[in-house]
Amino acid sequence: MTMPPNSVEEFEIQEVPQKPEAAKASKPAAPAKKKRKRKKLWLRIVLFTLRLLLVPALCLAALYAGLVIGYVRIGHQPYSDIFDMATWKHLYELVYSKS
Repeated sequence: MTMPPNSVEEFEIQEVPQKPEAAKASKPAAPAKKKRKRKKLWLRIVLFTLRLLLVPALCLAALYAGLVIGYVRIGHQPYSDIFDMATWKHLYELVYSKS
């Protein structure tokens, strides 16, 4: 079945119905943004200091946990050797020795 060459002209363009202006005006207005209440200066300073100290404290806790797990649990060494300087000197010499 072939279409006649002017079949495009036969279609009517339908317009989309517009909303009445009264419907737009009847919508409630969007609520105004609430202003954030500023915290007291001393509280902001304390919170900032806690945040600043939190990262190093977590790093030290992770280091300590790693030492306990690696040296005491896996290595079966006494717990008191973690804080012995001779242990870490020996470890350094093992890692960085020439031979």
